[in-house]
Amino acid sequence: VGCAAAAPMSSFDEQARRAIAADVHMISGSHDSQTSADVFNVSAFSLPDPAGRAGGACTSALLQVLHENHDNPGEQLTWVSTLRRMRTVLQGMGYDQVPQLTSSRLIDVNEPMHIVPPGSTGARRAILVGINYIGQRGELSGCHNDAKNIGNYLEQYHGFQPADMLILMDDGQHHSPTKRNLMNAFERITQYSQPGDVVFMHYSGHGGRIPDDNGDEDDGYDETLIPVDVEQVGQIRDDDILKVLVRPMPGGVTMTCLMDCCHSGTVMDLPYRFTADGDVMERNDGVSFDRLGGLGEAAVGLACCLLCLSALLDG
Repeated sequence: VGCAAAAPMSSFDEQARRAIAADVHMISGSHDSQTSADVFNVSAFSLPDPAGRAGGACTSALLQVLHENHDNPGEQLTWVSTLRRMRTVLQGMGYDQVPQLTSSRLIDVNEPMHIVPPGSTGARRAILVGINYIGQRGELSGCHNDAKNIGNYLEQYHGFQPADMLILMDDGQHHSPTKRNLMNAFERITQYSQPGDVVFMHYSGHGGRIPDDNGDEDDGYDETLIPVDVEQVGQIRDDDILKVLVRPMPGGVTMTCLMDCCHSGTVMDLPYRFTADGDVMERNDGVSFDRLGGLGEAAVGLACCLLCLSALLDG
């Protein structure tokens, strides 16, 4: 299990580095063709002091694995062990989801998993999105708790400060997770981030698939995020996420994303992937580098906290 990390860099690898400057890793709860699960009682996942009685299966499984590792610090989690332990937890609860890692780099998945790289001294920022779709068809029950639990974990173990964690939830107390607010948050965090910084992006809500509109998907579908105002403004395509969040993120930034939604396997269109039921990290040959190369200039870094960003969002 691993990758051909020792082999000479291929043309594909070089194009990937030119197309996406940042080190981006995304953990998702399922393949593109799979659905995720909304777990009614996260206490079954042995979460410490869960923020509520409901949470997403992927988020809860990852948090259980991470908390257990912090309780037993002698063992270093790798990407492989993290995903496989997540799957074991999910299977124990009766779910057949297969966690997946996609990345902007061909990495050795047997190397330690780090949300914050060792020796990191840069800023740490997070965007945490939880959408329950209150009062709508398809209402969920656990996504607000997912966002709160992830925020508590980042603050407790990784030194993220509340002022640097932007929370979007449809609870009437935080900024609403509308399409406009989500896209503004993605755009601004790339502008604020500078080399050496760490970004964590978490999304818990509905995901979808709609027909591909530019011919860049092997399966003919774009994966999507579903904002709270989807019926008025539509879905957020994976192409949009790539263009606004992934591609402009500056080099030297480490960004980890957790996507707890249906059809989330390649929702960030990253060039490499590894699944918990696989053996090696593989190239995503469906990535179009010609399209990646035409997304505009890199964003200019601004030294700001996310309190500045929140002032730019709608209520």
